[in-house]
Amino acid sequence: MNNKRPEVEVLNLINLDELEDDRPESSSDYAHDEIGPGREVTLHFALTLADDPQQLIDSNFDRDPVSFEVGDGNLLAGFERVLFGLKAGAEQEFLIPARNAFGERNSDNIQRYPRYQFPADLLMEKGLMINFADAAGNEQAGIIHGFDADNVDVDFNHPLAGRDILFRVAIKEVSPLFE
Repeated sequence: MNNKRPEVEVLNLINLDELEDDRPESSSDYAHDEIGPGREVTLHFALTLADDPQQLIDSNFDRDPVSFEVGDGNLLAGFERVLFGLKAGAEQEFLIPARNAFGERNSDNIQRYPRYQFPADLLMEKGLMINFADAAGNEQAGIIHGFDADNVDVDFNHPLAGRDILFRVAIKEVSPLFE
């Protein structure tokens, strides 16, 4: 993981909590060249921890930009919402509160399992990520939160749950999906 923060001139930091909740949700409420519903967006992005901005979580500033359709589910709603109204050429950094990023930590997501359910040769250590199968057979990652001779506590919270995130973007292109 590259921990170097990308070089982008930031115009100013906008807190998601300070944005109005009554932003229009129809594509007709946005200009042809503005990000909104029914648009395809191409951008560079970087995610860092708000309380440790030098800790780079993910970035594509050193790679090709990514494209997505607004509302297609590829971008968490809290991240998508701050982009509404931006145009190609915009460079912005947003503070995304934990609840709108990867959620708050939930103590109910820490589950206790009997130690015997784990392979005997597994080197148990706090912070170890293990994949589990849920009742439907889907894989879900959990992190060893703690353990003793009899039990293992596994944290199924997202690793970034409870963390405020800085979301830096450089908008490259905005286009309507249908002309």
